[in-house]
Parts: sequence; C-alpha cells; structure tokens
Amino acid sequence: MARLFRWLLRIFTGAVVLIVLAMSTVYYLASRSLPDYSASHTVSGLNAGIEIVRDNANVPHIFGSNDADVYFGLGFAHAQDRLWQMTMMRRAAQGRLSEVFGPRTLKTDELLRRLGLYEAAVASVEVQDARTMEALSAYSAGVNAWIAEVNEGSLGRGAPEFFMFSPEIAIWQPADSIAILKVMALQLSSHLSKEVLRAQVSLSLPAERLRDILPDAPGRGGAEPADFASIMPDLPFGTASFTPQEYDPLSPVKPPMLAGASNVWAAAPDRSASGGTLLANDPHLGLTAPSVWYLARMELETGGIIGGTIPGLPAMLVGRSETLGWGITSSYIDDQDVFIEELNPANPEEYRTENGWSRFQTERRIIRIKDEAPVTITLRNTRNGPVLPGGHYNLGEVTPQGHVAAIGWTALSPRDTSIGAAMKLNHASSVEQALAATEGFIAPAQNMMVADRERIAMQVIGAVPKRHPNHDSKGRLPALGWKAENRWDGRMPYASNPTFTDPASGLLGNTNNKTVDAPFPNHLSYSWGDTQRIQRWRRLMADREVHTRESFIDAQLDIVSVSARGLLPLIARDLWFTGEAAAEGTPERQRQRALELLGNWNGRMSEHLAEPLIYAAWLRQLNIRLIRDELGPLAESFTHADPVFIERVFRDVEGASAWCDVVQSTVTESCNDIARISLDEALLWIGETYGTALESLRWGDAHQAKHDHTVLGDVPLLKWIVNIRQSTSGGDHTLQRARTIGTGPEPFSNVHAAGFRGVYDFSDPDSSVFVISTGQSGHPLSRHYDDLGELWRRGEYIPMSLDPELARAANAGVTLLTPE
Repeated sequence: MARLFRWLLRIFTGAVVLIVLAMSTVYYLASRSLPDYSASHTVSGLNAGIEIVRDNANVPHIFGSNDADVYFGLGFAHAQDRLWQMTMMRRAAQGRLSEVFGPRTLKTDELLRRLGLYEAAVASVEVQDARTMEALSAYSAGVNAWIAEVNEGSLGRGAPEFFMFSPEIAIWQPADSIAILKVMALQLSSHLSKEVLRAQVSLSLPAERLRDILPDAPGRGGAEPADFASIMPDLPFGTASFTPQEYDPLSPVKPPMLAGASNVWAAAPDRSASGGTLLANDPHLGLTAPSVWYLARMELETGGIIGGTIPGLPAMLVGRSETLGWGITSSYIDDQDVFIEELNPANPEEYRTENGWSRFQTERRIIRIKDEAPVTITLRNTRNGPVLPGGHYNLGEVTPQGHVAAIGWTALSPRDTSIGAAMKLNHASSVEQALAATEGFIAPAQNMMVADRERIAMQVIGAVPKRHPNHDSKGRLPALGWKAENRWDGRMPYASNPTFTDPASGLLGNTNNKTVDAPFPNHLSYSWGDTQRIQRWRRLMADREVHTRESFIDAQLDIVSVSARGLLPLIARDLWFTGEAAAEGTPERQRQRALELLGNWNGRMSEHLAEPLIYAAWLRQLNIRLIRDELGPLAESFTHADPVFIERVFRDVEGASAWCDVVQSTVTESCNDIARISLDEALLWIGETYGTALESLRWGDAHQAKHDHTVLGDVPLLKWIVNIRQSTSGGDHTLQRARTIGTGPEPFSNVHAAGFRGVYDFSDPDSSVFVISTGQSGHPLSRHYDDLGELWRRGEYIPMSLDPELARAANAGVTLLTPE
C-alpha cells in the first residue's frame, strides 16, 4: 500500500511539474510579443528620427521632422499593439480567412471574393493624390518595420494568436489600408439586407400592415413604392420564405439591427458657457476585445492632431487639432441596391439588358481552405454590379427561377478616394477647409460634424447614387436590372449633399436620425437609424441656455429611455390599478408587483435597477406575440421591437391594432389581452432565468457588455483570459446606446455600443477628453489590454492633450526610431 502511495505521489508530482513547465513555456512564448516601449530601433524607410512617447494610458504621441515619418511612426505603433487585428481585417478584405480557420469562414471568403473589395482597393491605389500615396507608403513601411523587428528579434511572432494559427505575415501595402476602409463600409451597411427583408415581408402582408412593421421615420418626404409582387409577378403574394442567416464574429457582415450607429453634437460659442465651441462624438460599433478603436496623437507639419484611429488606417477618423474638431455618425445614405437580372434561357452565360442579351464578365478564383481541398468559384459581374448567390443575404428567397441578383454599391468603386479625403481632413484647420477636404469621400457614408473656434457645421459625406425619378421601387426593394429607369446614372454631385452650418439655435446634432425631408430621388434614404435618441437629445439641449464640457459628457452618458417613457403608458394603460389584490405566489400577484415597479419608474436604464429588465423582457415578448402569427418564421428577422411599430399598434394608427388579434384563434384578442399575456410570459422567463424576487433583479446582470475576442472568445479556458465582461447601463434607445443582441439565451447582452467617446472644448482645447472601450493593446497579457475599459464602463475619460510635456510625465515608455 505504501509503495502504491509513493508511486501515485510521484505521478502526481510529475504531472504538476509538467503542467507548470507547459504553462511557463506558453507564458514565455506569449510574453515575447509584448513590445518594449522604451527600446530604440534602427529601421529602413525613414527620412529622419522619430520619437514615440507613450503616455500613462499607452496612447502614442508621435513626433517626427516630416509628415511621412510621422505616418511611419503610426504604422509602427499600430503594428506593435494590434498586429493580429490588422492582419485579420486584411484577410477578411482579401477573402482569405479560410486559409487560417478552415471551412468555418468559407462563406465569408466567398462573399468577399464575389464583391471584389480588395481588387477595388488595389485599383484605387492608382487614383490617390501624391500626398496620400506618400502617407500610405510611409505607413506601410512603418508596419513592415515592426514585422521585421519581430522576425529578426524572435519577438513571439508579433502576437500570441500567431502561435495557434498561421504565423505567416505578408508585408503591408497601401492597398491593404484602402481595403480596410472598404471592410468598415461593409460592416456599417444595411440597405441590402433591408431591401431583401422588405421584399420578403411585402410578399406576406398587405401594404397597410407593411407600413406598420417597417415604418417610415416620422417626417415628410415619404413615398409608396410598388409592392414586390407587382415587380416580380413570378413571386406571388403569400410566398415569402425565410432562411436564418448565421453571423460569424470573424465576418464583417453584421445583422441589420447591429449596423452602424453613433452620436455627435456641437454647440456654437453663444451656446457655450466658456465662449468657445463644443463638440462631442461617440461612434457605435460592435464591441470586441480589443476595441476597433486605437487612440493616437500625430504631430504633423500643419500641427498636432489627437483622437481615434483604426489599426490599418493612417487617418485620424475622429479627433481634434488645436483649432478644429471632427466627429462622425452613420448617415444611412441608401448607397446599395439589389438588381434582379434575367438569364437568357438559351444561354445562362448571358443576362438581359434593354438592348438585348449581354454576357457576364466572369473570372475564376481559388479559395484555399486549411486542411481541406481548395474550392474554385466563378465570379460573375453585370453592368449593375457583382452577382451574389441566393445563400447570401437571403437573396434566393426573393429571386425567381431563371434570374440572379446583382449588387450595386458605391463602396465597390475602383476609383475610391475616401482615404485621401479623410487624410485631407487631418490637415484642415477650419470649418471651411474641413468641408472642402471631404469632397472625395465615397464610403462608408457618414455625417461629419466639425467645429473650429468660432463655427460649427455638419456635412453628409459619401457618394449618393443618382436614381431615375421613375425608379420602380425607389431603391426600397430589389428592382429589375434591365429597365433603364432602375439603373444608376452615376453619382449625385457632392454639392447636393446636405450641409448644415452655423444654425440660428447655435446647436447641431445627429443620432442617426432623419436629416432631410426631400422627396425621391433627393431623399438620401427611406431607412434611418434612429427615431428615439434624437428626442432625448433635443430635450437635454433645450434644458440649458448654455452648455459646458460637463453637460455634453452628461448627454453622452444619459441612460433615460424615451421609448420606455412613451410606450409604457400605452401598453399598460388598461393594466395599471385594475382588478382586485391577488394572492401571494400567484401569477396575478407577480404581474401586479411588476406593474407597480414600472408605474414608479422614470425610464432610467440603470444597471442597478430591476425595472429596465422587466420593461425590456415585456417589450420583447410583446413584439413576438404581435408578429409571430402574421409573419411565421420571418418573424425571426425582427429581433428588436421598433417603438414606432408598437406605438402604431397601441394607438391603432391606420388600423394597426389588427396585429393584436391572433390569426389562428377563433376569438378576437384585444391589445390589452396581448399586453397582459406578454407581461406574464416575460415574468415567467425572468423567474426561470434570474429569480422571482423582482425587487432584487439587476438590469446589469442581463445587460453585460460582451467585449469578445473574435477568434479565441469561444475557446475553453482561454475565453476567461481574452474576453471582457462588464455590467452596463443604457439600452437600445438611450443616448448612451448599448444595443442588445436580441436573440439566444442571453438576448439582452450589450454587444454594440460607443467604442470611442470624445468631448472637445475649444475655449480650452487641452481640457478635452476621450476614452475607448477596452485598452490600447491587443495582447491579453498586457496591462493595457483592458485598463481603459473600466473607465469606459464607469463613464470616465482621460485627458486629450497636445502638450508634449504632459505626455512625457509618467509615460509608459519612449520609443526611438532612427534610419538605417
């Protein structure tokens, strides 16, 4: 027995030693890629020396004797901290993810190859001006200089992820940066999906019910398009079908409900307590670890700029200089169209035009797949754009036999000067110069807010397709590609893009809300990103005669839901204070308790309160109850309740209360019935998931911000290291927007929010502040992987100063680069 015990002890000790050795080896290899921020490097491609000062938040302040060297330094810093993220974005643009991740990403690669984003980026290199090309080339040289340092110094392959996947890193090229901006456009686009969804719904519902479930944003400028059944008679009414679309974290294609959003607002000097202009901006994107954003400061020949960059891009997309601040929101320009192309029955290699049959432009592409045989696909292009198979975007559900779907999209331009326009903005010093700088911007379409020391302005930037006034669907539905009136006639002139300058109110703001009421085809869009947040913003702006940096910060962090305040009196009006007291432990008593809590609630979506969870769960169940019987499986596309739809139903606008009646039942249900049943179902779900003690519920337990690593986020053990979880306030319709995922076992997880926040005060520019949602480093072992994330969660900021001495104080390191 003693001998057996000794052997068991030896085996256990040996196993522990092996585990410790293995973990030590893993840690050593992973930590090798942690950059030394206090090192000196001799590199090729520099004109003169560069100094990169990392402040105590690890924000690089880059100083050089000329612009090219400063862009070199930004490329070097991006690669030091986010090399894996940059290479994955590039692989996505190239359609080469499957070389690393196998069949999992084959559909994504196929889509990107068919769209041809990378080929368009390569072609666009030729149309960049000399200044932009110099910057792109210098930035690429900086990225490649760090890759060379990694290779020569055996610095852990540049990032821990490269030990688990392909360690090969191709050199960075100017086309790679242009391609990443196009990938950002793909992430922010939603009109293609919305066209298909509208077509599907129109095949199931009459026109008046279509207006309910897919309502126009309030305001003038609306128009009724033809119903899809009349456009495509081969798909008669009542034939809509639905195939759930799977979304991979590695794919740049996001669900329409998680497309781009943002807030931006500005105040003129006469509306500012300090007498200087104010500007606040918080772009909303999917939450990831690390964040999409990376803070940086560049000392250019025209002066210093500081703000938010995206690794892979040399442009400062949001930020400020000494005299100018700029911010962006998604403008929701309708820059995508689906064209239904008819195939020649006698020759499927041809498609119909108004002048007869024309041949597809075809190319073959090979997609290499890890551990599997490569796949060869044939790309087909029409006059209207590339052809996509029916498995993408549910296009097959709205494309009849003998037809294919082609995609028109401004971002597919092979003469894309967007990156150059963004970089010109970085050299602007006034509102006038900023507005002129962005003329060449094509995609992604944005609202750009600018403020100098005296003026404020907002300009819609991006290419707007020029559509014929007699377009069949006015861009809202897939249209017949062979009809001349449905085809684009180039782009609208940049001068026609809406511009708002120096308003009499002294205030400008946008929350992705409708910006113009012009009739088609000057309407910009029928689909907008917000009808709720803008109401709260207007209220907050009107509450004060003058504003301060602090009041702008308060607005960014505001968590009052206008939707909750407006909808609860509608859906609960016949439930509050009615009926007799119910016995403890019964569903009726639980309902009464929930209604009592909601009746005393002010609509603040605080993480510490129970009411936001009860309200959100009720609204979710109500939405399901209202639409499931009419739409069937297609209801899965409506993951979030639209407040405008709910309001139409409960106000019975144009007979919208018909949604409350369950089609399959023999009785006629009222909206009050559906509201009561939905609340009971919501409380049952809450009880099963979080417990029945309503007063002890916390919205933050259900509304956790999920900053997940796109690759390692699902790997056992590793996910506890690379993922960041935070209890958060806010919701789908608060100014502190924290968009919920809407599906799955955790439908209220916060997955889409302000990854960057910045507030600029031009009475004292160095009092400006900013923050990002995680940390600067993409390395999980770095202390800068998540250090800014806790500040972000608490609504705190860090200084946004151009003072070099402040950057040097308590710095995290100074990197010196000298030319070979």
